[in-house]
Amino acid sequence: MAAAKTQTVGAGDADMFKAVSVNRVSQSIIDQIKLLLRQGRLKPGDRLPSERELCERFGVSRVTVREALRVLEASGLIEIRVGARGGAFVTSPTSQQIGEGLADLMSLSPMSAPQVTEARQIFELSIVPLVVERATDEDIAALRGMLELHRAALERGEYDMSLSADFHVRVAACTHNPAIEMLVHSFHGPLLMSLIEAQVVAPTMGRRGTAEHVEFVDAIEARDAERALSIMREHLQRTADRVKEM
Repeated sequence: MAAAKTQTVGAGDADMFKAVSVNRVSQSIIDQIKLLLRQGRLKPGDRLPSERELCERFGVSRVTVREALRVLEASGLIEIRVGARGGAFVTSPTSQQIGEGLADLMSLSPMSAPQVTEARQIFELSIVPLVVERATDEDIAALRGMLELHRAALERGEYDMSLSADFHVRVAACTHNPAIEMLVHSFHGPLLMSLIEAQVVAPTMGRRGTAEHVEFVDAIEARDAERALSIMREHLQRTADRVKEM
């Protein structure tokens, strides 16, 4: 496959960037670059001007430019490459990065375990047919590998609800839909919170839950959507009943 063509934003695009005020300087740079991305004037693969050029165009110091670039890189909007062909390149954030950003926002919103579980029932049940249809042999092998680790953790008495949460996230990845993966990644924190609260009511729920996870993967492999849906419905309803008791 031919490598994607890289376009460097050059001097002819000088009007793309405007000098910024002294207040919240690095944030002003970040906001400008985000706006250019939304407008399509900057696209994935484009190389930003050098640090020196950016300093001149924005009218700020190199320290300020570097601070803005670090934030953009952490957000998954640019990639910093080193070497002769290096620089700051526009990129597309992954579904996990976007999900983590949404998760930060969701963590600030008060949600109860029953509310989270109700949302899970709506969302997770709706994607089961896609999972059964689209899961590849590699997906199924990955799920079974997770379950082997979960069984070993149970035997050692080291099982915790983060393992269950990770399984449900991996199931969603079997849809091969980046939007669904993004939503599930953003929901990981609330999902884990609800499972931990359910475990207070039923301390041994991990063992039964893992057994149901095995049955669910068996149904996926058999391409039995009806069976998979029935297993997941019962699985989630029991969690809903437990958190309702609290």
